[in-house]
Amino acid sequence: MDLVFDVVEETTNLVERTHDAAVQRTVRRFAPVEPVKSTAALVTTIQTAISSGVFESIRVVNRIVRFGVNTAADAAETQLGRAVDFEASELVTPIDATAAGTTSWVVDHAQASINGFWGDHLRRRNHQLALDMTFRHDGRRLPTNREAFMAAFPDPTPRVCVFVHGLAATEWLWSLASDRYYDAPDITFGTRLQEDLGYTPVYMRYNSGRHVSENGRLLAARLTEMLDAYPVPVEEIALVGHSMGGLVARSAAHYAREHDEPWVGLLRHVACIGSPHLGAPLEKAVNLLTGILRKVDAAGADVPADLLNARSSGIKDLRHGYTLDEEWTGKHPDAVFADARRNVPLVNGVGYYFVAATISRDPGHPVGELLGDLLVRLPSASGHAPEPARRIPFRGGAFVPGMDHVHLVNHPDVYAALRGLLDAQPAQRAPSVPIH
Repeated sequence: MDLVFDVVEETTNLVERTHDAAVQRTVRRFAPVEPVKSTAALVTTIQTAISSGVFESIRVVNRIVRFGVNTAADAAETQLGRAVDFEASELVTPIDATAAGTTSWVVDHAQASINGFWGDHLRRRNHQLALDMTFRHDGRRLPTNREAFMAAFPDPTPRVCVFVHGLAATEWLWSLASDRYYDAPDITFGTRLQEDLGYTPVYMRYNSGRHVSENGRLLAARLTEMLDAYPVPVEEIALVGHSMGGLVARSAAHYAREHDEPWVGLLRHVACIGSPHLGAPLEKAVNLLTGILRKVDAAGADVPADLLNARSSGIKDLRHGYTLDEEWTGKHPDAVFADARRNVPLVNGVGYYFVAATISRDPGHPVGELLGDLLVRLPSASGHAPEPARRIPFRGGAFVPGMDHVHLVNHPDVYAALRGLLDAQPAQRAPSVPIH
């Protein structure tokens, strides 16, 4: 409910700014002319005072109603909490293709979408819709304690593969179209790696609207907690991320090395599937459009510019593929063409891989070169920057033709590439696919 009141307040602020901008532009037309100039200024002052009072009245009423509703809701929750076990009544969305469209699936994806687009705002407000980074198992939150992990993984292996989803998604996406691909709704990369290579799959859910580096730090800390909770000693860890998840995985490995987290010595693989290491063209286009609207001397341009700028920090990080705090701290988040991405040394002894795709069968086809997998272009997914010094030195990679961005999460061809990369010994790792 708080989100509704936030929307009312922000909308009021936006309308007020637009109104004031329109008034000021009108006054400027009469600026050189006297006595019209003085008269217009007087009228503007009176008009602005009256309108400010109206807008402030709306905000005050909104805050009063918010307080009343929240007070009533807190009282009701206290009463209900005495009779209801909220943990037991949690909605459950299993990693199963047939769960799509169920009530829990709709609720989960609505919350994930809200977090993807405004998760940083929710976090700052300590809003109940803001997601924390949590382990998930069978559609439920998995507490990081030994008892919970023993119950979740009765036959654990010493090899763990952690799956990190992308923007505005949940761990369910790893089962996308599995009934069509495998004639079974619960087959995922995780279940296949468990059967083929002995990896125990572990899934994460997180607030994808926060900065990638913030989620990287959280993931580094969560994996340390996992070591203490895991039923058997862990010998090997692999991180697999889709889209933004690949950036979060790279960030987590970096911060684990920086903070000497105990699991970094167990890390063997970091696989990034369709990740925008050099940035995403759609976010770059939105940033450019916003910058152009800011330059337009019209009150009507301010509204769409403000709405576009309201997108989350996580989305803005995708503009250039940021994974570190230093890349965004102290910098204007909406500066056009300001690429502050740093070259981060990869963790020694770890195999970093990419999986890239284009919607065309031929990566050199103009459509494939221009659109990539519809969201990430091939050079970005492979880290192949025009300047050699800016390239990401992946130790292996694979190109999957005729594939769109979303279906990379569970397609059999992508799995074949992923398995080959994770199964290779360091001396046998496949060379990166050349990108022209």
